Formats: sequence, structure tokens, C-alpha cells
Amino acid sequence: MVYAVFAPLIFAIIIPFLSRLKHKIHTGWLILPIPLLIFFYFIQFVGAGFEPVSQSINWIPSLNIAIDFYLDGLSLLFVLLISGIGALVVLYSIYYLSKDEQIGHFYTYLYIFMSSMLGVVLSDNVFVLYTFWEFTSLSSFLLIGYWHYREKSRYGALKSMLITVLGGFSLLAGLILLTLETGTTSIRGMIEQADVIVNSEHFIFILVFLLLGAFTKSAQFPFHIWLPDAMEAPTPVSAYLHSATMVKAGIYLMARFSPIFSEVPLFFILLSIFGLVTLAWASYMAVRQTDLKGILAFSTISQLGMIMAMLGFGTSYAVFAAVFHILNHATFKGSLFMVAGIVDHETGTRDIRKLGGLMTFMPISATLAIFGTFSMAGVPLPFLNGFYSKELFFESSLHLGEYSGTFVETLITYIPIVAVVGSIFTFIYSMYLFFGTFRGKYQEDELPKKPHEAPIMMLVPPMILVIGVIVIGLFPNIFNQALISHSADAVYGSDVEKHVKYWHGFDSPAFQMSLIVVGLGILLFLTKKKWEGVYRVLPGTLSFNRVYDWTVEKIESVSNKITTAYMTGSLRLYMILILTAIISITAGTILATEGFNFNIDDLAPITAPEVIVAVIMAVAAIGTTIAKNRIAAILILGVVGYGLSILFVMYRAPDLALTQLIVETVTVVLFLLCFYHLPNLKADTNSLAKRGTNVLVSVAYGVLMFVIGVTAYNSRFAETIADFYMENTYKLGGGHNAVNVILVDFRGIDTLFEITVLFAAALGIYAMIKLRRNKGAK
Repeated sequence: MVYAVFAPLIFAIIIPFLSRLKHKIHTGWLILPIPLLIFFYFIQFVGAGFEPVSQSINWIPSLNIAIDFYLDGLSLLFVLLISGIGALVVLYSIYYLSKDEQIGHFYTYLYIFMSSMLGVVLSDNVFVLYTFWEFTSLSSFLLIGYWHYREKSRYGALKSMLITVLGGFSLLAGLILLTLETGTTSIRGMIEQADVIVNSEHFIFILVFLLLGAFTKSAQFPFHIWLPDAMEAPTPVSAYLHSATMVKAGIYLMARFSPIFSEVPLFFILLSIFGLVTLAWASYMAVRQTDLKGILAFSTISQLGMIMAMLGFGTSYAVFAAVFHILNHATFKGSLFMVAGIVDHETGTRDIRKLGGLMTFMPISATLAIFGTFSMAGVPLPFLNGFYSKELFFESSLHLGEYSGTFVETLITYIPIVAVVGSIFTFIYSMYLFFGTFRGKYQEDELPKKPHEAPIMMLVPPMILVIGVIVIGLFPNIFNQALISHSADAVYGSDVEKHVKYWHGFDSPAFQMSLIVVGLGILLFLTKKKWEGVYRVLPGTLSFNRVYDWTVEKIESVSNKITTAYMTGSLRLYMILILTAIISITAGTILATEGFNFNIDDLAPITAPEVIVAVIMAVAAIGTTIAKNRIAAILILGVVGYGLSILFVMYRAPDLALTQLIVETVTVVLFLLCFYHLPNLKADTNSLAKRGTNVLVSVAYGVLMFVIGVTAYNSRFAETIADFYMENTYKLGGGHNAVNVILVDFRGIDTLFEITVLFAAALGIYAMIKLRRNKGAK
């Protein structure tokens, strides 16, 4: 599993080199085998006798953090979707994206995202999960903003980043609380201590934090506003991120932690309300969209709301329906996104007002769209998988858990009604999408390009997904026994037995609800022009996007004012602010933790020579501040450094003395070289108040350093590590000089990075010098 998770990430490193061959062979062909191999590796686990598999690699043992991967039914379902649809998206993108574009960047971002999603669904350690979770936000930001020269792409990328990352911070807070309450970082370990979590005084915070993380990632109301703007990404990205993977991450999170919260009424209330509101509102708003991907975006939001609501219902019936619909939604929605991309690619527009009558020119695409849209609408046909999960959704809304309370009982009463209303609009936008694009009047003058069918290889990916729609519809129980039941078991926490069948009889309430949806859906679709004026009233001018834009604008405005207030170009002001912050924070910490412990009994005795050297250093430091000449100031300042070297010698620290001598000498020489070319210092014309401020800050900072030096020696909150170094310097490091061994061996990585920083700075200086010379030569 480890290789499967990190293989796309490793390949992402070499994709930029492979993309140099793009004019000979499309980069997509070179990297297509990776998701295929991952898919075929995991397909071997599918079957009735599947048993969970785990794998662990130590990462940060001192913090009890290991890279723990756990493959159960739920993660297996998601892994197959991530890798399988990922392979189809790569194949589709080969014909969608031109070789002249920066396809190396595209595939690099895509494979980072693929690896991140695999890590999210396979991680058993909550902090490893969170790490991958944030990588999905970062990589999706890059993918959505792929066409960065477009303002809408940049806007959509930033919007998705801000909302999902804020949700990620909330998720992190919830995971930290879970870890503190249970004493484990393992998700399985937390599930085993569900009673501890539920009875915790922090339970409400844990639940709300996790819900915010899930709602923002899976575009639940009112955080759904980022998803429509994310449609500015290339269509392969939309087909992958926004139908099968990223937006399902929040669904996965709720499904994974469902065994902990499923018996809690508040979990049922929150997920049911927000899920159903998301379903109804997004399906209602989808009907008013004119962009094909805009319709599909709100469609995705509504479908995610339906799945979230079913997870909230918490019954075995609802859990099975939710898991089944995750699979079904990925097949029909992925194919529809690809068909929308084909329409855009072959006609030059996604505006449904300009489209129509394309079935004659694009018969294969139209056929694929029929299966996708009718399955999404839940049309009662046995070869459409969407109908089965829609029926299960209705059935689960009628048989909810035994929850007490007036509000809960009222909510249970209205849930089936909201489910039907949301599904009616789902039917309407599905018909609107198909008939508005492929039927009706052909508008040749409105199209930038003469329409024609896409290349056959571009049609293969949506064909495969549509075949999935049909096969699942015809043989649902094969998938049930081999995959879906295992996934539902993992979510529900115990065995879920469910036999899926098409016909339940006319007496079935769920089937009657489906007939109501189809009947009213057809009526409202045919009369759409007569009632669509309702959108001028609801939502009218109201928009959560305006709230988001206003909030971001205000934050930027206030930030700009604050920054302008202190970024004046005055070095003096910067130093005062920095030193004041250090003084305030450090002194406040010392006082708050009672760290002031002034005791000089155990200090080395102070003799006359040390006092003389200290006085000389103090006089030199004061002299530096009143010197009129830069060169003189630098030389006087050097006295302070050399005086410190003498003190090191007196206190028997020759290695420190030698280091200080070298550093001071180099510093003085460099200062002399630099400041020699600058004019002499001017007389101090600052006001008395400014000079008084300078003195006050300087004295306060000096006193603070003195206090830290004395109290740090006397304040011991733990055993000193010095004894460890003295005992192991020779044994582990092979040297007698403890300081050298610490720097080279015990802190070898720190030293390496310090050298790296110096090397990078040297390269930067060299580059600036070279640029200056080249500029002078011109």
C-alpha cells in the first residue's frame, strides 16, 4: 500500500522531465500506467471474502506518529474510484489538453493530488490523514488555477483554497481534541473508545470541528459557494476532483468517523438538516444555471448533500444507500463532466443558451449523456444505477432511527418531503441539461465552432463510465456482495445485509415517491419558462458569494491599512516594533510562568580582570552609539566582540573564544568593506521624545537579556541534557570535545541545514553581483 500511495507523488517529481518529450509523445501516455497499476493492484482485494489489511511505517516515533495505512471496505471503494477514474481522466486529458500547454505542470499537480487523496482514504493515523488532507487543498488550488492567466481561474482557486483550508484548520482542532481524549492517534483506536468521546466534556467541540472540516471540503451549505467557481479548472480536473475525489473527502471523513457519532441525536440532526438543505438548495439553483459545468457543479453539491444526509440518518439502510450512491454518483457524474468537456471542446462554448440540436452532430456524446442524465435524475429504469440508490434514499428517509424529542420527531416528519422536493429539481436540471444541449433548435450562428463528434479515444473514458452505470444497474448485487456491503460494514460498524432489487411493487412508498418526482419533474420541466421568474424573488439579490466577496475585501482593506501604518520604510520604527514585541512576549512569559529566579550563589566568581573587560565593552557599546564616523563606529563595535572573546578565555571556553574571534574578525572586515562606500553619519536630529524612546527600548532589551541569562541558569523545569551529552560524547560520537560532537553528530541535520542556508545566501549574492555586472556591461 505504501508504494501505491506514494507512487504518483514520486512520479510527479519526474513528470517535468518527461514533459520535455511532449512534442514527440504526449506526456499523458507516459504516466498513464501509474493509476492503472494502482487500480489493478487494489482490484485484487475485491470479493465476498475480503478482509482488512494494515501496514505501518514509523515516522515520528517520539510523538507516537507512524504512517499507518488501513485498507477496509470503505477505503477500498475510494481507492478504486481515485485510481480508476484517475486513469480515465489522464486518458481523457491527452485529447483534451493541447501539447502546447504546460501539461507538465498539469500532470504534476494531478499526481500530487492523486497521491494525497490515496493517503487521505488509507491513513489510520489522524495526523497523517490531516497532512494528506491539506495536500489535497494545495494541489486542488494549483489545478483549479491551472489557467492562471484567467482572472476567473485565479479567483476560483483562491476561493476554494481559503474555504477548504479554514475547514482544514477546524479539522485539525477536532483531531487534536480526539487524540487528547483517547490517548491515541489511530482512527480505529478512537472508534474503539467511542463511549469516551461521546461522554467527553469536549464532545460538542469535537463534533463541530469535524463537521466544519467535512462541510467545507464537500461543499455543504453554506460553504458550497467555492465549487461552482472551481469549474474554471480544465474539464479533466472537474471530472476528477469535483465528482469522484476531492469533494468526496468530506463524505469519507464523516463515513469514517460515523461509528463514533451515529448513536448521537445531534449528529443525526446536524447532518440531516445541512445535507437536506444542501440537496434542496443546490438542485433548485442548478436549474437557473446557463453554463453546462455550472449546472453540473450545483448538481454535484446537491448529490453530496443527499449522501451526507443519509450518513446522518445513521441506519444500516441509509448507510448502505449512501455508500452505494457514492459509487453511482462517481460513474454518472464523471461521464457527464467529460461529455460537457467534449461539447465545449467541439463547439467552443458551454453556454446552454447557445447550444441545442447537437444530437445530429454528436450522436455518441448524446447517447452517453442520455444514460448519465437519466441515471442522475433517478428515472425508474432497471439499467440505470442512479435509480437504485435514489430509491434507497427515499426508503431510508421513511425509516429513521428511534430518536426522542419534539424537534427530532418533527424533523423526521419533514425529511421525506424535503427529499422529494430536492429530487424533483434534480430531475428538472437533469432533463434541462440533456434536452437543452442535444435536442431543440440548432443555433449555428451562436457557436464559435462547427460541431462534430469528438475523437474516439476522447469518448472512451465517458464510455467506460457509462458502461459502469449500465452494468451496475443490471447487476447491482454483484457489486453489492463484492464491494458495497464491505464498505457499508466499515461505516456502520457491523454487518449490513442488503439485497438490491429493481421492483418492489406499486405499494412501495419509495416507488410512489419516485413516481411523484418523475411526474412533477416532467410537468415543471415542460413549464420551466413560466415559473423560472421565481428566481428573481428567491434568491433574488441574496448571495453567499457576496458575503464571501465582502468578507475577503474587508479583510484585505483592514490588513492593508494596518500594514501601511507600520511599513513606513523607517528602519528605526521596524527595530522598535521588533524589539518591543520580543520584550513584551518574553517578559510576559517569564512573569506568567514564574520563571524569574534570580540566584547568583552557584555562579562563577567575578574578579577584577573580568570587571575591567566588561567595563571596556560597555564603554565601547555606548561609544558606538555616539560615534560620528561609520568606520570609527565599526571599529569601536569590534571592541565589544573581541572583549567577549577575552571573557570566554577567562571562563575557560577556548573553543567559543576562537569561534567568536573568527566571527568578529569576519564581521568587522565585511562591515568595513560595505560601509566604506557610504557617507559619514549625520548629526542626530531626532527629537527628544524619539531619542528617549530609543534609550528606553535599548535599556529594556538589555535588561531582558540579562534577566534571561541569569534566570535560565537557575530555572530548571526538567533534567538538564548536559549529563547525557557528557556521558555519550565519546561513546556515541567518538570525540572528546562535547561542543564539536554536539554540532557535528547530535545536531548534524541542524548544521547541515545551516550550511545549506549559507550556501543559498551565497548563491543569491553571486547572482545579484553577476546581474549587476551584466547590467553595467550593457
